Amino acid sequence: MNLSDMLGYADIQQLSRIADVYRCECNGNSKNDLIQSILSTVSRNDVFEAQISSMKLEDLRFLNSLLFEARNSFSLEDLIARVQQSRFGEEAVKPEPEPPKKSKRAKKQAEAVDKPLSPREMIAKFKHQGWLFNGFSGPSRYLFQVPIDMKARFRNTLAKRFAASLQYADEPPVYRDEQMLLQEDITQLLHYIRQNEVQLTADGSMYKRFTMQLLDQFGVQEELPAKGAWRFGYGRHFNQYPNRLSFIYDYCYYAKYISENQSILTVTGAGEERILNKPSGEGEQIYRFWLKLYKGPITHLLSLVHWIHALADEWVTVESLRSVLVPFIKPYYYDDANTILEQRVMTMMVHLGLLRLGEHPVYGAVVKMTKAGRAIVSGVSIEESGPITLR
Repeated sequence: MNLSDMLGYADIQQLSRIADVYRCECNGNSKNDLIQSILSTVSRNDVFEAQISSMKLEDLRFLNSLLFEARNSFSLEDLIARVQQSRFGEEAVKPEPEPPKKSKRAKKQAEAVDKPLSPREMIAKFKHQGWLFNGFSGPSRYLFQVPIDMKARFRNTLAKRFAASLQYADEPPVYRDEQMLLQEDITQLLHYIRQNEVQLTADGSMYKRFTMQLLDQFGVQEELPAKGAWRFGYGRHFNQYPNRLSFIYDYCYYAKYISENQSILTVTGAGEERILNKPSGEGEQIYRFWLKLYKGPITHLLSLVHWIHALADEWVTVESLRSVLVPFIKPYYYDDANTILEQRVMTMMVHLGLLRLGEHPVYGAVVKMTKAGRAIVSGVSIEESGPITLR
């Protein structure tokens, strides 16, 4: 439903609170007057943009987590989790010079301003702004929704705000475009396993000699992970294989193309069929799998991909994209926000054929969405389920 529909179902108490936030001048006892005044005020771009500009970073992160979901309803528990995920530890106390002494009352007021809102208080704040509404009957009473038209306005407003900070460029003389290479290397992996007796170590990974032979046959070359390097949360044998091979292996395992039979890796019947015929829409299936596999360590992965989709319609510098998107990325173990954006998100999007990566003589590294990438990202949504666990 749109904002006007949700306001119509809201009780007069919530309408009054929303009207107070936007300083509407109207008859507070008339539901119709309240609704018309709220709609009139919120429709003004200056008012809406002022609200966005006044938001703290953790508010923007929480809002961002809701903007690209295919589903419309969220439980209270889900919203609380999203608020908690939007806090990256900035609340940690930093040493500061001792301020001048204040009265007890002034101290309490300062503490109230500095203290972060609890998750429930954050949700209540969004309700008072007319950005979240409870359902109105039956089980939906315990669920929350963002008005559809407000979602679109948030996305458009934030896109303009982000784009104003970006550096765009003309086409670079050289760039990487890996469209279809990943699908071809899935076929290559299955051929290799079928033609060779691929032995597995005690932890289930391929012995190094098989891994090296396989990498030599791939369309994209990778180095093995450095010995002793810390690697977390990105797949079944992520500590043994480089990023792209790890992902291809996980996809084949998840699709039941391969089977780990004690100490031997084999191709299944489904894998034999995949060698003969690529399924239609495989690019979308692989993209959907990547979102599910990586969204455990990268909680806001879906929104990051959609922002790159929106902002990289033309060649744009990686550096300027970093400045816009890194504040929305939570570090994961030894992967800092920059590493996650460049290696786990953008580089994987290149491997998936969604993004081109170029080197510009003036601006350095630049990226641009591919035509296929724009179609896949705009057309594919994922069900809200837990991240994939490959066992």
